[in-house]
Amino acid sequence: MCITDSRGLANRPVGLPSLFMVAHSTASGLPLAAEFPEPAREQWQQQVDKVLRRSGLVPEGEQAPDPVEDVLATETYDGITIHPLYTASPADPGAPGLAPFVRGSRPQGCVHDGWEVRQQHAHPDAAETNREVLADLYNGVGSLWLELGPTGLPVGSLADALEGVHLDMISVVLDAGPDSAEAAAALLELAREQGVAPGALRGNLGADPVGLRARTGETVELDSALEAVRLSAGSGLKAITVDGLPFHDAGGSDAEELGCSIAAGVTYLRELADEVGVDAATRALEFRYAATADQFLTIAKFRAARRLWERVAREVGAADRAQAQHAVTSSAMLTRRDPWVNMLRGTIAAFAAGMGGAQAVTVRPFDAAIGLPDAFSRRVARNTQSLLLEESHLAQVIDPAGGSYYVETLTDELARAAWAWFQRIEAEGGLPAALRSGLVADRLAETWERRRGAIAHRTDPITGVSEFPNLDEPALRRDPAPAPRSGGLPRHRYAEGFEQLRDASDERLAATGERPGVFLATLGPLADHNARASFARNLFAAGGLETPDAGPTESTADVLAAYDGAPVVCLCSSNKIYAERAAETARALKEAGARHVLLAGTSEIEGVDGRVFSGCDALEVLQDLHRRLGESR
Repeated sequence: MCITDSRGLANRPVGLPSLFMVAHSTASGLPLAAEFPEPAREQWQQQVDKVLRRSGLVPEGEQAPDPVEDVLATETYDGITIHPLYTASPADPGAPGLAPFVRGSRPQGCVHDGWEVRQQHAHPDAAETNREVLADLYNGVGSLWLELGPTGLPVGSLADALEGVHLDMISVVLDAGPDSAEAAAALLELAREQGVAPGALRGNLGADPVGLRARTGETVELDSALEAVRLSAGSGLKAITVDGLPFHDAGGSDAEELGCSIAAGVTYLRELADEVGVDAATRALEFRYAATADQFLTIAKFRAARRLWERVAREVGAADRAQAQHAVTSSAMLTRRDPWVNMLRGTIAAFAAGMGGAQAVTVRPFDAAIGLPDAFSRRVARNTQSLLLEESHLAQVIDPAGGSYYVETLTDELARAAWAWFQRIEAEGGLPAALRSGLVADRLAETWERRRGAIAHRTDPITGVSEFPNLDEPALRRDPAPAPRSGGLPRHRYAEGFEQLRDASDERLAATGERPGVFLATLGPLADHNARASFARNLFAAGGLETPDAGPTESTADVLAAYDGAPVVCLCSSNKIYAERAAETARALKEAGARHVLLAGTSEIEGVDGRVFSGCDALEVLQDLHRRLGESR
């Protein structure tokens, strides 16, 4: 936690005890907390032990783990252990605006002008793009990110898309892939036509041959990066985007994204240093990172990125300058099902990016995974940032995460993990060589498989998709977006496995008038079967399966009377009733035509073909059921 003085300058981080004394003392210096004893860690551990026993995580009669915090600890995809309690900071992170820039790129943070609200535009029609651009600029956007070429607006239409836009009042960031030189020349020519001096231009020409190699798998010469630097000479434009998104979209972890981006930046320094010098080379770069709904990891990622790049710049002899950062809310976390939840994901990610010190933030519209965003979703995206800046005043605090033992420790551990991965890439000969050899692809694929497994088991739940799905939600329709660049590292969305099953269910509904389903054989009264029936409904709905049920029953005959002939049945009740009636009911249902009988829970029951329970591989279960139900048609 951090306190600021009357001038808005951040003082040193303080721990909770000293902050409490500052906040709760009188003008005479009387410490109002003096009568309260200082709590000890052992007291906290005792309280945790009580909660663990009440929750069943530590069964009664068993020895509690030592320390009890281990039960509550989790691990990130980088192998970093997240503890439930942090009581110390690993190292002094420095001051805001000073090397290693962990606490921000400027001494005043974003207090004076906030971060830059940057909106992406990829509509292939120049007239439509122009309408969207003007609407954004009139309503709070200060920076345009233009996707050009086959994946967006034709380069030749750039002037039409920017009709009525004053280039000396906003920043423009280009993303034209292999057409970066042509796009840069078009922008500079437009500025000359407007009479805008080069020094008044802001933004980025967006050359990124290394990122393009990662996206497409094609060998791309680095000459385009040098050409962009030459074109940007004498202007306020940066020349190169160091894009970490390809590595994030391939399923990579935060440290892997950071390590790859730092390696890409070093590649550009090697290419440019002899021609323009290391100082000009570092000044030409802007780094783009994904911001996710894991707010603390995102905050730590942007802080760690600045620390890592400062170390590189120091080693090559460049002037002290903070890494320029552009945060983009993750496309991998977006869902096509229940897309309204994406508004919440985008809000958390934008909040975290701003708190982490990103200078520019892009919030993807909530319908971006479906197709081209409409006017409403674009408005929500930009207003998300307006609310954070104007109503919540988030930029008015310098490094709000500074002094948090958790964030400082996470920043340190993430930086160390990313540096180790960066060194492994360098040992391979640099990022281009590591992309060619498959080192990067194999490492990211391993991480994606672990992530996919956690999603499948719903230990990484996706609200509205793998958890709490709504089978009756109306489908959201959007015009199709241009196909993204492909051929290199894969693109994943975390919800894709479950959404494929939902698509299959919709196709079945359109073709036959009904969805595939699983009959819930509910045994006993509501109080006995409701918990597991609710669990089963939620799980099966994640795969698009309807779940008619028998309701309260007193006997196997009652279940059979309600049975609708479905080929797949799931028994739902308490362990007590399972022991009394489950085997008999399973046998009777099979005699009545059921081909596959499941049980909600972990009980071993004769005649049951499988079980569904919290932590099971839900995706595998649902895929198997789709195959069985497809064969039964």
